[in-house]
Amino acid sequence: MTVLAVLLLIGLLILLISWGGVPPFAAFLATALTAALCFGMPLNDIGKSLERGVGDMLGGLTAIICLGAMFGTIIADSGAARSIAKALIGAVGVRLILVALALTGLIVGIPLFYSVGFVVLVPLIFSLGARTKLPAVQLGIPLVCGLSIAHGFLPPHPSPIALIRLFGADMGLTLIYGMIVGGVTLMIAGPMLALTLKGIAAQPAGQGKDPSAVMFAQSNLPEERLPGAFNSCLTALLPVTLIAAATAVAYTPQMSLQLKAVAAFLGQPAVVLMLSVIYATFSLGVARGMNLKALMQAYGASLKDVSGILLILAGAGALKQVFVDSGVSAQLAAWLQTVPASPLVLGWIIAMVIRIALGSATIAGLTAAGIMVPIVAAGHVDPNLMVLSIGAGSLMCSHVNDAGFWLFKEYFNLDLRDTFRSWTAMESLAGSVGLLCVLGLNLVLSLYAKP
Repeated sequence: MTVLAVLLLIGLLILLISWGGVPPFAAFLATALTAALCFGMPLNDIGKSLERGVGDMLGGLTAIICLGAMFGTIIADSGAARSIAKALIGAVGVRLILVALALTGLIVGIPLFYSVGFVVLVPLIFSLGARTKLPAVQLGIPLVCGLSIAHGFLPPHPSPIALIRLFGADMGLTLIYGMIVGGVTLMIAGPMLALTLKGIAAQPAGQGKDPSAVMFAQSNLPEERLPGAFNSCLTALLPVTLIAAATAVAYTPQMSLQLKAVAAFLGQPAVVLMLSVIYATFSLGVARGMNLKALMQAYGASLKDVSGILLILAGAGALKQVFVDSGVSAQLAAWLQTVPASPLVLGWIIAMVIRIALGSATIAGLTAAGIMVPIVAAGHVDPNLMVLSIGAGSLMCSHVNDAGFWLFKEYFNLDLRDTFRSWTAMESLAGSVGLLCVLGLNLVLSLYAKP
């Protein structure tokens, strides 16, 4: 009965958002309240449980997500994203241009929200198409694949960060595993898939068809005023570099305890992003003549843009806490342990089903995580790999209820059939290959852990 009740509650959540048009935050709270009443929680405890869930979720994430939004703003507005793309493409030439575009999407996608990176870089695709005589869709798929993989797999994006917190995963290890899984997935779902899409023709549809889908305005700087490629890459990858370095120090036995303590402090996500924002403000902003007051205003605007994401995270935290406080999580964990499938596969399937139903990768990941938390807490699976498995599932089967589907369709001026053949195929291949890579990595780690 517990499993059936959870399925009905997830169905209620999907119905409220997709059919009722209820804002996700309100839908999560309504579902959490319904769950609390259905599972017989004492009335005096329901409000406390909801408050605890919201507070626990946002307590460690608000600063990270807000700082990440500010960091993405300076990367976009300074022209650093365009500079990175220009340098990578210039370095490899036409022969490896698909690989260069895939790497551009991944690197730029780490600091930028998906829609920002898309709008900033898509004009480059049509410019390259005119110069190389290659189809725009063939050039665009590796780029958006890199952006999508960064969004689904890698911190400091909201969904991976939230899953790391829910599962108690290690930020550094998740990032390192995510780069391994994401790198393999990127090459298969990006350049390799793009080679099969030569027959899809696209014409630039112009920008600004749906301004509401874009969080930040793209940089309109002329080419000669773009920051240097080295400065741009160094700044964009600074969060990844700091987290990876801190993780390496933590796992180096000959390091002193004092050095490890300093590295642990510098490797905390909020500290990493704060240092990255400060460095970027001067390296890409003040040092290059940008107006500091205007830049601060842009930072303020970016904080307004992430409010919706924070509310979704808060609602998901409330639902998760009700599951825990009502005892449903423990019952669900006991049942899931009887299912003859790997927990990594189960998490992937749950995320995929919710993604197909709702279209939102973030909501799919958070909802699946709320269900899988007890399995991870019981120590039956590596929490770092569970983050990646659910991230892969949340990318699957993007279709007409996903804003990313329409963003790609309209900018490339495609019909529905060609959008399914290109965008949906790319997202589904990325999710499938991502799962296979996670399972393969899990096998390698299991063999390595054996005495």
